Amino acid sequence: MNTKIFIPILITILALGTVKAQNQEASDSIITELQEVVVTAKQPATELVGATLVSTIPGSNLADLGNVFDVLAQLPMINVNDDVVSVIGKSNIEIYIDGRPAHDSQELQQILSSSLKTVELDMSPGAAYASNTEAVIRITTKRKFVQGFSFTNQFQLQRRRKWSVMNYIDLNYRLGSWEIFVSGAANSSNTLATGTTTNTLLYDGRETVVGSSQQNSYLTANGVVKTGFNYTRGAQSFGAFYRYNPEQGDFNNTGAEWLDDNPGIYREIDRHIRARSHHMSVYYENRFADKYLIHFDGDFHHSPAYNRVATIYTESTIPEVNSTDERISTLWAGKFSLTLPLFSGQLIVGTHGTHTHTSLNYRMLNSQVGEYIPSSFTDTRQTSAVLFASWSRMFGKFSISAGARYEYVDYDFKVDGKRDEALSRNDLLLTPDISMGYSINKESRISFSYKMKTVKPPYSQLTGALNYVGMHEIEGGNMALHDERMHDMQLLGLWKGVMIQANFSRSLDSYAFVKQVYQANNLQLLMHPVNIDVSALSLYLAWSGPVGRWTPSIAAGIYRQWLDLDGTDYNKPIFSYYFDNTFSLPRGWMITVNVSGRTQGDMHTNRFGTTVFTMDTSVGKSFFNKSFVVNLSATDMFNTANNDWTMNTYGVSVDKRQRYDHRGISLNVIYNFHPYKSKYRGSSAASAEMQRL
Repeated sequence: MNTKIFIPILITILALGTVKAQNQEASDSIITELQEVVVTAKQPATELVGATLVSTIPGSNLADLGNVFDVLAQLPMINVNDDVVSVIGKSNIEIYIDGRPAHDSQELQQILSSSLKTVELDMSPGAAYASNTEAVIRITTKRKFVQGFSFTNQFQLQRRRKWSVMNYIDLNYRLGSWEIFVSGAANSSNTLATGTTTNTLLYDGRETVVGSSQQNSYLTANGVVKTGFNYTRGAQSFGAFYRYNPEQGDFNNTGAEWLDDNPGIYREIDRHIRARSHHMSVYYENRFADKYLIHFDGDFHHSPAYNRVATIYTESTIPEVNSTDERISTLWAGKFSLTLPLFSGQLIVGTHGTHTHTSLNYRMLNSQVGEYIPSSFTDTRQTSAVLFASWSRMFGKFSISAGARYEYVDYDFKVDGKRDEALSRNDLLLTPDISMGYSINKESRISFSYKMKTVKPPYSQLTGALNYVGMHEIEGGNMALHDERMHDMQLLGLWKGVMIQANFSRSLDSYAFVKQVYQANNLQLLMHPVNIDVSALSLYLAWSGPVGRWTPSIAAGIYRQWLDLDGTDYNKPIFSYYFDNTFSLPRGWMITVNVSGRTQGDMHTNRFGTTVFTMDTSVGKSFFNKSFVVNLSATDMFNTANNDWTMNTYGVSVDKRQRYDHRGISLNVIYNFHPYKSKYRGSSAASAEMQRL
């Protein structure tokens, strides 16, 4: 389908649909009578319970929207971009489905909006979660236990500058107390990005410019196969699953490199990635005496990944630069928790431990480049043990939740087989949290929370390996990165549908990327992370409510940080807005129109460019008692998304201009045969550690 032809047609459909909706009955709801039961479609009721926003989906105008991504995109303070879910003003988030964490996007894609019961957005997670978790989305589905066979299939066809296709199949068989499930997904995507990078600095006493252009094509193919079982009888259940995830990617970058006013030297970068992962999970849960709940989770994860990179200067005598790397990561984890009543409240106590082993074998095959980017073998082992406790109680209109995590970490780091005593260490961490809420009346509530967090950097950044980017550019990690310590305070308020969220954080040893001159025989610029101390304030206002068949949801706010690095301030605030719209039309048709924008401003050491207006939209309809859903969507309709940024660190000024293929259309077709809610109750023993891998 030609995108240039489709976009005007879709705009016309939206306009006609909106006019038709305004000319329908003036009632604020759609009333359907079925067996003398009246169901009223309305804006989902969102309540503030403590520090948690609880949205009830059944009976709302989101119940027939499509899948769970479509619903999340329309809820207050939640944003969805290319099936990546984020929370406004938060970074590290976790998503749970019926009490267990979502391991991948396929688990979310299979959930129809008609199967949703509630969506809870916890803006201040307690000690039971990892200390770096800033928000938790808890999704609860309806209880539809059906004996026998259940089948779900979802197909997605997407066209941007390239075609991408995905197909997901889920099979379940339930007999008595036993459930057996098998699922699989295949995905082929092809993305394109173009841009330029200009570095300006003083070198040898004169202004020097190092520049490059890029045209990146990234073709990936991956699959997921998952199988497992679940047994439930009364208050007792146990189960296990195994998941295999192969992936391969072929990256091609064509462009040129130049120094000052010299003619550009053309080059081509070819990168081939081959990776796979194995994941096994088991759980056991039992409730006894009607008030005590024990739960155990165990996880094993193993993922080898192989990369081969070749940089070829096609029209020059410059030698080809080749390198390879092999990363192998293994995780063992176990978690046990006990929930019990205490002092008219609820107490959760538990422990969990993890052991992570990650090795990186990097080989530079060009001897000349190897003089400043040497081959290396790094080996990282981390063992941690955690004790946690969290207690919560309601006192009439007043609620309180308090908890603490105590963690022991043994970190061992080796380079070329030799232990680095300066980087290897043992840590003892105590991270408390407290949350208090007060219900003024049915429409007004307020809460305040404080949490101390420890944020560990990803293992991909805890490495001394350097990567060749160009004749004058290098990228690498920093094996000396410290764990971040963060103090976070938050105020939440809800009044007649208007919500305010104010958050202030003080981070010690957070990390940000910088570019600086690297000591070598010639001019080399190194991009790598360093520890920084930064304070940040975010303030957002949000409102949503029905207006006839139209339900708008508005959020606007500011992010402002205080950061000084090497005498340079990075304090320019970012103003942003989100305006989501849902149109509930006759005969089950649903239309969404979401627009957003932001001003130029600083986030850590990056100054991001202005995006005044971007627009995504979708048209969808369900058939056959909501078991068949068709959704047609368009992203970045006017091609206005801005991905530019600048950086000025340690005397090096970077101007990055880039354009991704966000603009496109997507067709989603979902079919559910005998859909029902899985009774698998397993969680993850180490979700934060999995994210680091």
